[in-house]
Amino acid sequence: MISVKTLTAISCGAVFMGANTYIGNAPNFMVKAISDENGVNMPSFFGYMLWSLAFLIPVFILDMLVFFL
Repeated sequence: MISVKTLTAISCGAVFMGANTYIGNAPNFMVKAISDENGVNMPSFFGYMLWSLAFLIPVFILDMLVFFL
């Protein structure tokens, strides 16, 4: 039997870390496609990952401190 803590960790990892890439989060990919179609410059896949490291990871650390500790 899988423990509740393990399932919670897997679920939170999928939800929170999916936002780190264009592919991991469907709305991110949709915005990228619409922006490209309309000629708006957007970061590349790896460029987005760098932006996500700079902004999303600190938010995820804060989430962890607030909700899990």
